Amino acid sequence: MKVKIDITATPEEARAFFGLPDVSALNKAMTEEIGKRMSEGLANASPEALLSQWMSLGGKMSEQFMGMMSSAMKEPGAK
Repeated sequence: MKVKIDITATPEEARAFFGLPDVSALNKAMTEEIGKRMSEGLANASPEALLSQWMSLGGKMSEQFMGMMSSAMKEPGAK
């Protein structure tokens, strides 16, 4: 025996029927906050800001490499 029941309901009606909480206000607040943070993040992703970050890292990396090489040359037994 097969029994088939089709129920047509909106998401709000189904949520109320099953006793689930209405989280639409929380969803809206979270979506707005995420959008705000993404907009702030895009301001930091300008080509000028990225280039200045990369250049500062590049300078520090070359200084560290040169320091490592000079310390390796000063070690006893190094040729």
